[in-house]
Amino acid sequence: MEAVIVIGAGLAGSEAAWQLAERGIPVELREMKPAKKTPAHHSDDFGELVCSNSLRSDQLENAVGLLKEELRRMGSLILRCAGEHRVEAGGALAVDRHAFSQAVTRSIREHPLITVVEGEVTELPPEGNVIVASGPLTSEALSAAIQDFFPENHYLNFYDAAAPLVTFESVNMDKAFFASRYDKGTPDYINCPLNEEEYAAFWTALCSAEEAGVHGFEDSRVFEGCMPVEVMARRGVDTLRYGPLKPRGLRDPRTGREPYAVVQLRRDNAEGSIYNLVGFQTHLKWPEQRRVFSMIPGLEGAEFVRYGVMHRNTYLDSPRLLDRYYRAKCDPRVCFAGQITGVEGYVESTASGFLAAVELARRLQGKPPVDFPQETATGALARYISNESVVDFQPMNVNFGIIPPLGYKVKGKRNKNAALSQRALELLAGLDLA
Repeated sequence: MEAVIVIGAGLAGSEAAWQLAERGIPVELREMKPAKKTPAHHSDDFGELVCSNSLRSDQLENAVGLLKEELRRMGSLILRCAGEHRVEAGGALAVDRHAFSQAVTRSIREHPLITVVEGEVTELPPEGNVIVASGPLTSEALSAAIQDFFPENHYLNFYDAAAPLVTFESVNMDKAFFASRYDKGTPDYINCPLNEEEYAAFWTALCSAEEAGVHGFEDSRVFEGCMPVEVMARRGVDTLRYGPLKPRGLRDPRTGREPYAVVQLRRDNAEGSIYNLVGFQTHLKWPEQRRVFSMIPGLEGAEFVRYGVMHRNTYLDSPRLLDRYYRAKCDPRVCFAGQITGVEGYVESTASGFLAAVELARRLQGKPPVDFPQETATGALARYISNESVVDFQPMNVNFGIIPPLGYKVKGKRNKNAALSQRALELLAGLDLA
């Protein structure tokens, strides 16, 4: 059987290659690293986590928690590796990013049906089956080739940002304290409390700090789920206090009271030697990041091992271009997966790679497609990106709003969401995914 070409070894591409190979389909996985990297990439490994080391909530009352559970039950490589290298983060699934990527790379390279071909891909293969999972940081040459592939030229982009990392030993724990919000799970987050005066000074400095130049950047095009902290701050003096710096559910053990504002740090590796500033995606100049973020109590002497960076994310106008199997409507031999399709987030990208690969494998084996119900998180995402009634298409995380309602009342939001998840998992159990 002719090998399927998978372009890109990020989360979506690695998942797609693995699922195809596990179903007996040979794969040629093409990846431009290590010969070429984007400004946001630092590692040579596959499945590199660029922005954050968190795969977000692991609770079934949350839509992304449901999506993760669906992927676990369906045999996801990414979720397996994440489980093997998780670090404590309260109710979230966070991982040691380096150990996680190394595990993904090892699994891919050791699979007998996957051949890794290193080097930049600059054009789409004119023949054969292809899954394009080149990611939101698609190189300019390949981006141009994808643009030319679609006769309608519906091709969009937005900007995304990554948070800084600091060493644990440089955090002043005389001012900071360990706790998880509402004492949920183990006390895994470092919390840096600010009083009203400290917050006002920090907010003023943040709003006036000098940004790094990003060509074409506009506040209106910033994705709301990954907004630079300085952009958020400029929207109002209290915006951060109701966003990433909200103090709700946290009590300073020194005062016994809830602080005026709190900056949280989450463990970034298994050893607990590196922490990331939660919600502090930024594109400030690096000296400005050191100056402003060092104003946070507990971080006055922080050692920054990585500063925040800003990068372009590219995505398709998928409702006009793709079907619910992530296939190009103009040429079904070509599929797309990952954030380039407009699914936003690590787990969502993984799910798109999984579904695209399963459907392609079944087509090559002469089997009917799997009808992923819209009541499942996996199916709902696929329906969202292919819904032609969506006019102003924007990248989006999975959420219960794109899943059909229960049809009966359940008291309490958490109970309702839990019921939606239970229904999804029951439907998933009846699907033939072989």
